Amino acid sequence: MIATEDQGALRIIRLSRADKANALTREMLDAVALAAETAWEAGVKALVLTGEGRVFSAGADLEAMGQGLGRDPAWERASGAIANFPGLSVAALNGTLAGGAFGIALACDLRIAVPGANFFYPVMRLGHLPQPSDPGRLIALIGPARARMILMAGAKIGAEEALSWGLIDRISPAEHLKETAAELAKDALAAPAGHLETIARMTR
Repeated sequence: MIATEDQGALRIIRLSRADKANALTREMLDAVALAAETAWEAGVKALVLTGEGRVFSAGADLEAMGQGLGRDPAWERASGAIANFPGLSVAALNGTLAGGAFGIALACDLRIAVPGANFFYPVMRLGHLPQPSDPGRLIALIGPARARMILMAGAKIGAEEALSWGLIDRISPAEHLKETAAELAKDALAAPAGHLETIARMTR
């Protein structure tokens, strides 16, 4: 349910469960973590995290949530692996980003999205807590009041508003999403690994 493809020094990590809106399971989170954890030693300088179909991810798989997935450390392992990647990471959001899937997108250095993407994290309404690292990363991007709009007021925002808030960095037509992500990674891919790692460390 996770497809990994290396194109030279670029690694694409794709959520491949389109029939279930790419809802995340423990196995998928572990696979995302492993793909990020092993990338640098394999000579990868940039990660692109994306999904299949028209939704990036609906969040946690509901059946797995009933079995305790919401409290599983796999969430933090996956987002931490992306956040700690020494190169550049780009979330290429092919559609809506919801719930616990926020974690792996927030952990990326850059986020781009298609025009029809929506963003919501309904922990207040559903009685769940966000994953531990998510509120801090969300506040760092959009500030505490807007973080509360999403986490406490249950706001559902579209791509244009997400761009104006700083939640995403660019909007790209769906047919050009892959190319936009590759263009953003171009300089990182061409740089010496040590130089890339130093600048990444300086900007986090």
